[in-house]
Amino acid sequence: MRRVLILGGTREARTLAARLDTAPDVEVISSLAGRVREPVLPAGQVRIGGFGGVDGLTDWLRGNDIDAVVDATHPFAARITANAAAATRTVGIPLLVLRRPEWVPGPGDRWHVVPDLAAAAEAAASLGERVFLTIGRQGVDAFADRPGRFLIRAIDPPDGRLPADAEVLLARGPFTVADEITLMGERGIDVVVTKNSGGALTSAKLEAARHLGIPVVVVARTPIPDGVASTSDVDEVVAWVARHRGGRE
Repeated sequence: MRRVLILGGTREARTLAARLDTAPDVEVISSLAGRVREPVLPAGQVRIGGFGGVDGLTDWLRGNDIDAVVDATHPFAARITANAAAATRTVGIPLLVLRRPEWVPGPGDRWHVVPDLAAAAEAAASLGERVFLTIGRQGVDAFADRPGRFLIRAIDPPDGRLPADAEVLLARGPFTVADEITLMGERGIDVVVTKNSGGALTSAKLEAARHLGIPVVVVARTPIPDGVASTSDVDEVVAWVARHRGGRE
């Protein structure tokens, strides 16, 4: 019996958990950070909450006899990815990162790619007054002192300070292109700000912005740590798990 820890919280993580949960020789445990108040739970065992950094994760992996780890967290969960790389290296068990492909600009897109949220706030201020902020609930305070009128969409209420003129729209995707076009048109959106999360769940905003000729500020992903294997294919992860029968060195 292999014990596999999935660092989850994404659609890909839930798909993987459902696949592994049906395997007779795999015990899957999904870990959710607990940042979403009502998360969609995956199949199999679930733990919710942080580990306490690299040392805490290292102790947890040892104490729970984990044979392999799959990091299927959000593409911008850079800290947990770095912690997983360090902890699995210390314990001597394999790690594979499951990441959905990035979005790429197409004909007609007006993308402004930036390295972080501070740069995104600066770029958005130069592109328009009415900003559609779709970065989730974390990091909104990077825009708190910026001028303009903000429509902030997130699943849960944002953390930290908000811009002076801000409306919060709580909603969970998927969203349709038609609905996004209507929303942006009715609110008079001048610029969209997003992280390059990838996937189909929230990509409709990009198509809507293209249709309306609205510029999009796109925050680039943090690279996966050097030496860590990655894939965007759930089938490859299932095959990888099958190859690691008791992955400890």
